[in-house]
Amino acid sequence: MQSITKLLTTSCLATMLAGTAHAQVVPVEALPETNTASTTSDDDKAIVVTGTRIVRPNNKSAAPIATVTAQEIQAQGATTIEEVLNRLPQVAPNAEQNYAESSGRQRIKLRSLGFERTLTLVDGLRLGIQNGLDVGIIPATLVERIDVLSGGASSVYGSDAVSGVVNFILKKNFDGVEINANYNFYNHQNRENAVTDAARRSFFQAPTGLTNDGARMDVTLTAGKSLLDDRVNLTGFFSYRQADLLPQGSRSWSACEVTTPTRDSALSCTRSQYTQVGTIIPGAGANAGRVLVNNPNGSGNFIPWGSTQGAAANPFDEFAAQRQFNRINAGGFLTVKLSDAAEIYSTLLAYRDRSQNPTPLRVYPASVFGATSYQVNCNNPFLSASQGQTLCGNAAGTNTLVPFNLLYRFDGLPPAYNKFENKGYRVTGGIRGNVFDAWHYDLSGVYSTNTSKLTYPAFPNFDRLRQALIVDNVNGVPTCRTGGASCVPFNPFRPYNNDAAFANYAFENVDGSEVSKPSMWQVLGTVSGDLGTYGIKSPLAEQGVAIALGVEFRAERYIETADALFRQTNGGTDARFTQNIWEGNVEAQLPIVEDRSWTKLLQVNAGYRRSKYNRLAGSFDTWKVEGLWAPVDDITFRGSINKAQAAPTLTQVVSASNINYVTVGSRNDPCATTPDPQNPGRFLAPVASIEACRATGLPDNLYGSQTLSCPDGLCTIRNGGFELAPETAYTKTFGVILRPRFLPGLTVSIDRFLIDLDDQINYFGANDFVNGCIQTQNPYFCRGIVRNPGTYTLYSPATGNPSTGFFIQGTSNGYKSDSHGWDFQSQYALNLDQAGRVDLSFNGTLMTSIGGQDSPTVGARQCVGYYGPFCGEGFPKWTHGLRTTWSSLENVVSLSLNWRYQGPMTITYNATADTGIPYGAADRRTTYNRIRDYNYFDLAATFNVAKRYTLRLAVNNLFDRDPPLIPNSRSLLGLLRNNTLFRYDLLGRQIVAGATVRF
Repeated sequence: MQSITKLLTTSCLATMLAGTAHAQVVPVEALPETNTASTTSDDDKAIVVTGTRIVRPNNKSAAPIATVTAQEIQAQGATTIEEVLNRLPQVAPNAEQNYAESSGRQRIKLRSLGFERTLTLVDGLRLGIQNGLDVGIIPATLVERIDVLSGGASSVYGSDAVSGVVNFILKKNFDGVEINANYNFYNHQNRENAVTDAARRSFFQAPTGLTNDGARMDVTLTAGKSLLDDRVNLTGFFSYRQADLLPQGSRSWSACEVTTPTRDSALSCTRSQYTQVGTIIPGAGANAGRVLVNNPNGSGNFIPWGSTQGAAANPFDEFAAQRQFNRINAGGFLTVKLSDAAEIYSTLLAYRDRSQNPTPLRVYPASVFGATSYQVNCNNPFLSASQGQTLCGNAAGTNTLVPFNLLYRFDGLPPAYNKFENKGYRVTGGIRGNVFDAWHYDLSGVYSTNTSKLTYPAFPNFDRLRQALIVDNVNGVPTCRTGGASCVPFNPFRPYNNDAAFANYAFENVDGSEVSKPSMWQVLGTVSGDLGTYGIKSPLAEQGVAIALGVEFRAERYIETADALFRQTNGGTDARFTQNIWEGNVEAQLPIVEDRSWTKLLQVNAGYRRSKYNRLAGSFDTWKVEGLWAPVDDITFRGSINKAQAAPTLTQVVSASNINYVTVGSRNDPCATTPDPQNPGRFLAPVASIEACRATGLPDNLYGSQTLSCPDGLCTIRNGGFELAPETAYTKTFGVILRPRFLPGLTVSIDRFLIDLDDQINYFGANDFVNGCIQTQNPYFCRGIVRNPGTYTLYSPATGNPSTGFFIQGTSNGYKSDSHGWDFQSQYALNLDQAGRVDLSFNGTLMTSIGGQDSPTVGARQCVGYYGPFCGEGFPKWTHGLRTTWSSLENVVSLSLNWRYQGPMTITYNATADTGIPYGAADRRTTYNRIRDYNYFDLAATFNVAKRYTLRLAVNNLFDRDPPLIPNSRSLLGLLRNNTLFRYDLLGRQIVAGATVRF
């Protein structure tokens, strides 16, 4: 058995190095005879197999697997694992490090079916608790390859492997010292466009011209030593990465958030009433309710909000297109070979990631604190005569207190920060070996934990704000009427008042923090055996029946805590949840026919798993049946059917049941009139029809009332409050692998995948409920709009844990969804003799269905090629990557061109009736209604010098293409990205330089 294992290991390594050195994505079928098993060195006798626990030679995959190599990762200059995977057609792109409101944890979403349905492994073992994990713990430079298995794999790996498995195989068993360094930045031409025009109409700055920015760097030191005749190896690594802040306002296409206030109207910029000059809203008298600002010229009079430069603010100019972050990764690997029957192994991965988004300090309106309004005395020394007349009328100059509201933004003071820190470690250990000639055992354990800390900016003290606004003239010195000597008076009637003393007094320099800490313990024992040794085999096959038996225990824990200030401003309570899982599984491989004149291979695989969750009643099972048939060497047919099941994860349970309230990412009441950005003082008609508003419980007489408007157009959102049930998927894959003997070096695979999910657990955003109610008036959607009794408003202060007055959103069971399509992969290696060689690698996906049905009473919808409400960020019908690489003799120089293609998509407002997307002719757009197809080209060059030095140069997005412009991306479409989608290169041309030095 040892000789077989060594032969398999050595053969696979040689094939990887010889045949896939520069491929973007390698179909594992290109690795003949060992296409699912590989390791990182001849000394490592362990075999890491993706898709099965059975260890045997000639282990062919019955499910599609694509592999990304270490060379491709280096060529990209990737700083995060997300960037590597985002290029794969099988992956729905994501960018947690650049998404303003996210924690920064990196997660993977296969087939557009959600993070929780993609199982993430490291060397075949779980990375951590689902949805609480962070692949940022994996240093990109330590990845040997990434295997992406499509389709269900729950019978092998347990819950969560519904849409597929991503298995990171790490480099281990170093002998020597290696230093890897990379530096990259963006070289982008900011062009004039519709956004720059809209920004100037709103008096906002818009960048133009060539810029070099967004620098990122990473350095990794790896050192290892083999001892005692290579029986012991100890390897350690340390990696440091950092990135510069790149605000959204640094790109001309995101100079402001653009909207179309009415269908097909001209673009306008979202404008905030939190202004640098101070926004004043009188609460009584002839000017009550008018939105005014201090004249930016300092003349001491009020003018209408938004009427001139400085009279409105850009609410998203400080949001990050690329966060400022730094990350430390460290860890090590230990293997101790005692004998063929016992090898001890252990790994340690640890990391700490810190990032932040700047935000200006703000004075919020009194309604945010649950109060009616602020007050100001009409003889306040800070009031000019004109301002006093506007606020107080005939009471100007007297001691009378009058109500008003105030919004102020301090751009001249150091910003506050939303801070994100993720840290954790993962330890594995085990013993494995070969015994009794035919058997391989592996007993392993994993402990994984990480802590995510979100720190909110300082929140102003309402009592201090109120005291600082009532000011008397005491011997020529403005003095707070109440609050004592420590009170610092504030002059809100002066533009650009950046009084640091007042800010220190009112904001108290205290941040509110929330911490989540998921942890997982896993113990896994497997035994794999070749029963052919005992004569148990088909009479028409040379190999016998192979089996694997496994027992697994997992304990999961999720802890969520917050400090007093966070609870004061956001509500909620601390939480601690635990969950235990027992599972047992069995797999079998049965070669029926091998190496006959009429059939080269006919094989059946099967698997079964039984799972018991202590938080669920009873137990559930998953299974698989697979088949392989190769009538000749050139052609192999394969297919698999899986029942995959996913129990609600701990974090899903917490998200569903734990209630908290926010306004971030919200919108205004669709039944209220809204200010016209183009005509201050005028109001636009409600977004929703009167029929839709009735369905939300609104009386007809309040339809279009301004009293329904929420402060700053942001209503309250209640997160959570749902109960969850498990979900089940039936996944099928069928395909063919072609290796024509008349064209050596060519491998082509074509696979059909069908994933059908019932009772899917999804995150339903407030916009999903609101848009669904507006379009269908179906109670399923309209239940997400909960009005206050009496006033019928949708705003309630978060501190009171309200039971009404909000939109709802959160994690809940839906009804059905599916993801169907075709995968096309190929690799071709052409030997040019003394001129070197050319490698071509292709990976493409044709989506035929991305469907969803939210309830039995709501029609099914089809989202292939659509983006927007009901379809989110969408999925193009066709995407692909094609990399062509020329390598000189002995790989001294290699040059590579990668072509990435994204197919066109249409906005859901323009969906055809047969899609089931509930929009009609009245909603159709004639402008900004479609994203055209996108072609990206990347160049890379590698130079190997004296076998000890490697230099890398690359240019990604060679032609500096801007991403597509999508108005209303946040406010109406719920895409949570300023003016575009994650799928595209957001920041322009990227220039990469890297080097590797070996000692």
